[in-house]
Amino acid sequence: METKINSKALKAEALRLGFSACGIAPAEPIDQAHQNALKMWLDADRQAGMTYMANHFDKRCDPALLVEGTRCVVSVALNYYPATRIPDEEYQFAWYAYGKDYHDLMREKLATLFRFIQESDVPELNGRMFCDTAPVPERYWAWRAGLGWIGKNTQLIIPHAGSTFFLGELFLNTEADTYDRPQPNRCGRCNRCLQACPTKALETPYSLNAHRCLSYLTIENKSEIPDSIAPFMGNRVYGCDECQKACPWNRFATPCRTPELQPSPEFMNMKKEDWKQLSEEKYRALFKGSAVKRAKYSGLIRNIRQMED
Repeated sequence: METKINSKALKAEALRLGFSACGIAPAEPIDQAHQNALKMWLDADRQAGMTYMANHFDKRCDPALLVEGTRCVVSVALNYYPATRIPDEEYQFAWYAYGKDYHDLMREKLATLFRFIQESDVPELNGRMFCDTAPVPERYWAWRAGLGWIGKNTQLIIPHAGSTFFLGELFLNTEADTYDRPQPNRCGRCNRCLQACPTKALETPYSLNAHRCLSYLTIENKSEIPDSIAPFMGNRVYGCDECQKACPWNRFATPCRTPELQPSPEFMNMKKEDWKQLSEEKYRALFKGSAVKRAKYSGLIRNIRQMED
């Protein structure tokens, strides 16, 4: 008889490792409604310069095509809600970027979780781990694995916990003894996230136009920020959390206690004048091992200079 993954033991270990939530789903192709929505979003060019979003569509929609032999998907979430925030009058960075690069931390924890399953249950276990590093629809799998639902702001919302979570997955070649069920959408009639978006990038519920999104424009975007958008930047020089701040479910958010995700005093003490005089050497020291490096020094300076225009 084939050995199945002990889902109860797996989830207990995930929580012990510091993950905030863990669920398991069978590795089936994503449902047709989500496939259609993704295709419509891509066809409408809502991904802006993130052309990689259109790559490997078939693999994005079927875990067994991405990783041959995949039979179950383990989805985990890690809280990053900040215990302290940059003062409102200073330049603002997205909360997720306050600490060290989440990719490294999530990979480390996922690797430990994988070894636990392998050593305790399934010696012949094989698979791969992901955290924003492959064509994996992470929010879909988190929903499918019962962690929460995808809100109107396109973020995964975990009931009584909010949306400030990093997501990661294990694609495994073995079935689990039990699977979790998707949760119902609980956004109801609330549209606060759409109303709060400074640039109206959330054009309709569940659909984000990256051409107008400050997170995309200040991080992924390699060009100049459009003149039509720049006046709405406010103090935001890296990312934007307005749709999360407006979400009523985030009133349940609890401060992150993961040491690696805590901001350094040097980062938190930076003032506007310090940012305006930021050298590349200082940038490298300040953001060593940080996700902020995705915008590169030139991108961050572009955003800071936009504040002065």
